[in-house]
Amino acid sequence: MNFYIQQTIAIHQLKIGSVSNSSVLQIGSAGKIQPLATLSNTGKFVEPAPESKIEAEGPIIGPLVPLQSFV
Repeated sequence: MNFYIQQTIAIHQLKIGSVSNSSVLQIGSAGKIQPLATLSNTGKFVEPAPESKIEAEGPIIGPLVPLQSFV
């Protein structure tokens, strides 16, 4: 049996608490999601990344990376 779904989705705000290597974010419909995990060292790094140095007073609110707003 085949289902054909046509839909329109408008997302005004989406907040994601955390992301891990096995995270799946699905918006809309999908017939079947195949799990896939890849780990690639495309920069040929040979040592761990340095610890981040964020100077903040209190909890950090909002993203640490600037995000574009498409309004």
